Amino acid sequence: MKLTQGCFSFLPDLTDDQITKQVQYCLANGWAVNIEFTDDPHPRNTYWEMWGLPMFDLQDAAGVMMELAECRRVYDNSYIRISGFDSSHGWESVRISFIVNRPKQEAEFELVRQEVAGRAIRFTTVRRAPQHAST
Repeated sequence: MKLTQGCFSFLPDLTDDQITKQVQYCLANGWAVNIEFTDDPHPRNTYWEMWGLPMFDLQDAAGVMMELAECRRVYDNSYIRISGFDSSHGWESVRISFIVNRPKQEAEFELVRQEVAGRAIRFTTVRRAPQHAST
């Protein structure tokens, strides 16, 4: 099961060269880039741990890629994402966010349906224990 959150999540994982190009795109647009990581990728967990501070005023993606390499070294079995924040007046929000590292065993979620009063239906996302293949 592949977790699908953020841009490019339905595509094959990006190579480092592709990540570099996306980071350079962010920098060319004047966006601050940051790196975040988590071991809890639940869809409602939008606040991941930050790796250092957001990188403002960079001109070259090499600085971000160096920080990404170090984050991967420390948190190699976690989800890691890169985000580009546009601080221009009238926007001031994340413009791009994509996963750049996944754990060896992906998290698994189940959509649980619940019928409630008034014929309404509610859905909840619940994390499941990973299913191990039998040998």
